Amino acid sequence: MISTVNEQKLALAEGRTTSSALTEEALKRASDPAGEGSRVFTRLYADEARAAAQASDTLRKAGLARSPIEGLPISIKDLFDVAGEVTMAGSVARAGEPAAPEDAVVVKRLRAAGAVIVGRTNMTEFAYSGLGLNPHYDVPRNPWDRGTGRIPGGSSSGAAVSVTDGMAVAGIGSDTGGSVRIPAALCGLVGFKPTAERVPLTGVLPLSFSLDSIGAIAPSVACCAILDAVMAADERPLPVPADLGRLRFAVPTTLALEGMDKNVAQAFEAALSRLSAAGARIDEIAVPEFAGLAAINAKGGFTAAEAWFWHRDLIERAGDRYDPRVVSRIRRGKDISAADYLDLQAARRAWRAGVEARIEGYDALLLPTVPVVAPPIADLAASDEAYYAANGLILRNPTLINFLDGAALSVPCHASGGAPVGLMIAGPAGSDRRILGIGLAVEALRSQTPA
Repeated sequence: MISTVNEQKLALAEGRTTSSALTEEALKRASDPAGEGSRVFTRLYADEARAAAQASDTLRKAGLARSPIEGLPISIKDLFDVAGEVTMAGSVARAGEPAAPEDAVVVKRLRAAGAVIVGRTNMTEFAYSGLGLNPHYDVPRNPWDRGTGRIPGGSSSGAAVSVTDGMAVAGIGSDTGGSVRIPAALCGLVGFKPTAERVPLTGVLPLSFSLDSIGAIAPSVACCAILDAVMAADERPLPVPADLGRLRFAVPTTLALEGMDKNVAQAFEAALSRLSAAGARIDEIAVPEFAGLAAINAKGGFTAAEAWFWHRDLIERAGDRYDPRVVSRIRRGKDISAADYLDLQAARRAWRAGVEARIEGYDALLLPTVPVVAPPIADLAASDEAYYAANGLILRNPTLINFLDGAALSVPCHASGGAPVGLMIAGPAGSDRRILGIGLAVEALRSQTPA
């Protein structure tokens, strides 16, 4: 059983453990040659983590705890700046580039809150895929069905597996089209994508300025709420569980329910049944805007345009060191004109207005985070056709919420022991605290239901 932030916080407060002990256990798991650590971390901060843990223990003995994450081991995705280091972002193309002059704002806030940063986690190169494959640093194996070797989901692949395997109590990742929620769903964890402006992106290597957001992958909704408050510098009381009997949910029938495999369909229907039995009102609604998003993004969308803007000089210098499946998608942005980009911005404004009008009056949208369970790594590594087909399908539902600039939570909804499946709870921009409150209630309901 994976320990939550609150469980580790209580153990520290009661003197049943120390930050040093928690950190040593995390480092032991990360360094185990029989484990996933070599594929999970691109850099392990063993000495720095031990020093931070000792400092935290000293403060705690003096009666000081800076936040609920004081002394807890946390991992950070390999696209967050750390002072004095080159931010590689899961690539080798940035070798020799200038080192970051200071920590990313997110890293500063985590450190100020007492977090013990155990290492940088592996990711899809430059965050440009939802699968988690990386030809430079290998692929962390999904904890479900390791015998087959299944994808962890991406792009925050190492972040998720660092949590499932006890190398961190939570992993901090980025989400441009599902990169927090997808690995959370496929690995049986909780992942939260906030409204983009909620957490500062200063010092985070970008994929898309218009779509990037920063969130946590963790064992519970409460963990994600705590970490979100730290990263957003939100000092208000944490969200509380919503009253499910007073909630009205919308299930979009357009696009979002297509292509579900048997495992996902059964788990999703069971989740809706639990909510309905608890008194929630659930309506199926058409959202035709969802069907139109592919046409809006036909030339590559914000991701290709803005990635090309950032990467063009690096590709000129080191394009042959990129993952071919990543650089080919970035290069699509070269053909997007200024007029195309302005058209895209206008289309997004109209699209958002249309979607927001349709979901007005509902407390949240409910949809499968990912319509399929994690496919085998070998199948996707061997075939470009299989890779791109799986990538498009797995990114499809999460991307809808990024384009909306919404807040979204993926919570496990599968039966105990089954293939991991995520239920996405989503709302428009600014609904972060409401979505977290709903997530707390949904999570509690699932724990009360016999498997």
